[in-house]
Amino acid sequence: MTKFSLSSSLTFARRLLFDPAFFWSLAALVVVGDAVLTQLIIRFVRYTEIDWETYIYQIEVYRKGERDYSKISGPTGPLVYPAGHVHIHEALYHLTDHGSNVKLAQHIYSILYIASLALSCAIYHQAGRLPNWVVLLLPLSKRLHSIFVLRLFNDCWAVVLAQLSILAYAAGLDDVGTLIFSGALSVKMSALLYLPGILVVLVKRRGLATTTRLVMTLVAMQALFAKSFLQEYPWSYVKNAFDLSRIFLYKWTVNWRFLEEDTFLTPTFARTLLLGHATVLVAFGLSRWCRNDGGAVAVIERALRRPSYPAGLTPMTANDVITILFTSNLIGILFARSLHYQFYSWYAQQLPFLAWRTRFPTIVKHVSHSPLWVLWLTIHRVFLLVAIEYSWNVFPSTEFSSGVLCATNALLLAGVWYGERGGIAKD
Repeated sequence: MTKFSLSSSLTFARRLLFDPAFFWSLAALVVVGDAVLTQLIIRFVRYTEIDWETYIYQIEVYRKGERDYSKISGPTGPLVYPAGHVHIHEALYHLTDHGSNVKLAQHIYSILYIASLALSCAIYHQAGRLPNWVVLLLPLSKRLHSIFVLRLFNDCWAVVLAQLSILAYAAGLDDVGTLIFSGALSVKMSALLYLPGILVVLVKRRGLATTTRLVMTLVAMQALFAKSFLQEYPWSYVKNAFDLSRIFLYKWTVNWRFLEEDTFLTPTFARTLLLGHATVLVAFGLSRWCRNDGGAVAVIERALRRPSYPAGLTPMTANDVITILFTSNLIGILFARSLHYQFYSWYAQQLPFLAWRTRFPTIVKHVSHSPLWVLWLTIHRVFLLVAIEYSWNVFPSTEFSSGVLCATNALLLAGVWYGERGGIAKD
């Protein structure tokens, strides 16, 4: 009887970990388990004040009638986020007794975190071609829990909205995806990192005319969110909410600590990163994202010649869409002028997906179909995830930790580049 029970348990565990039919059973266990863990963190780990007080102070200035963005500031600096941030935190201002009930705010953010985890599981399931057990990696980040429930950063709202938009785009609901993506962009400008990938998806799937309409919708939604600011001080709003020339403090950088501060602050370094960002995006567009459609030039020609028709030749799967959007985001992160600790939330839950879209070259190609090869790949993938998590948990960052972060981000992107079918690897 005991032997039979053990055999049944092992069979069930194997199906739970590997059978796609059991994906949501395992994902539900992960979500519920992490919900319990998150509550324990709130109860037993000390909250650290960083930006919450500033958010609330800025809302108080806004509620007093100030609409000039350059005059809305707080203890840690001026208001530098788009208007969606203001509307969300005005609601939180009321819900948390003018920001004084931090514990309630933590519980609200815990719900947001669990929503983000569930959305990540949904994205993984929609893409397919991943073993179920990969979702076990999603709740393991110490830093990500801290960003959500111990620091209350506004990045969390942009992340969840971006995840919702990715699900919509992957399902072919491009109008819905664009509306939700507008919400993400209205909270934090970092959502722009997805835009190149979104444009590729839309042009290939919908054509130039529809893409233009959706871009205009995106711009119109930003204007709608910021209506009260644009009516009175339009230039002040645009300059402060979407400041692309913003200079970050060297002491907070997580990714470029191995550089000298003088180099970090030079305009030449900023222009070099921008050039690198654009170059790598173009490279993926030319050689990877449009490979199955005759190349990027052919896609552009079809888009211009027949703007009302899809410019792609082959249907885009959910897997294709998600991989393109996640890769677009990763490219932006790799070439970011500075990454702060809360920015880890931008891609933390995307890392396992991207790692499983790689097939790294190795010296043991002669055993490529053996179990040893599978183990070799797994070790490399998990090693990348561990190294990236390590880098984000070193405070303050060091030359070594920032070097590891840049190297592993670059290695992950290179792995996606060499993945099959335009950056999508087969397991």
